Amino acid sequence: MTTAFTQSTFGEQQQARPQLPTLPTGWPIGSYESYEQAQRAVDHLAGADFPVTDVTIVGVEPMLVERVAGKMSWGKVLGSAATSGALFGLFLGLMLSLLNPGAGLVPIVIGLVAGLGFNLLFGALGYAVNRNKRGFISQSQLVARRYDVLSQPRNAEKGRALLADLAARSAFGH
Repeated sequence: MTTAFTQSTFGEQQQARPQLPTLPTGWPIGSYESYEQAQRAVDHLAGADFPVTDVTIVGVEPMLVERVAGKMSWGKVLGSAATSGALFGLFLGLMLSLLNPGAGLVPIVIGLVAGLGFNLLFGALGYAVNRNKRGFISQSQLVARRYDVLSQPRNAEKGRALLADLAARSAFGH
């Protein structure tokens, strides 16, 4: 057996779930190309009454992936600012109208107009200041090149056997 990650020595007492960032412990029992596949493997272990509290999924070689969704423009900035400002203003107006039921629709309209106006102003100012720094919209995601499933040594062999069975059944389409 190889030890891919550090193990505690005899006499050290480990907490069930460390509170501070720590390296994972255990022996690799499976390796997968996607997080979804690793989750499926752990689900299989759980279904076979494997002690899943001994299992850790580790993303190996993490990467930050930024997917560009489109070009930033005045229209997109102002449209987004108007929508979020109107919704926030409407919410505040509704809350004010609940506190003062006799005021009618006035608090709702004031909240809607104020939220819309302030958010448009701040959205436009923010875009004008940062316009030359970033001209696109994107979403960032942390992914890994592969996902290893680790188990504490006391159950590693059983885990490997269960995951080998899952791989064999998947290969034959069962």
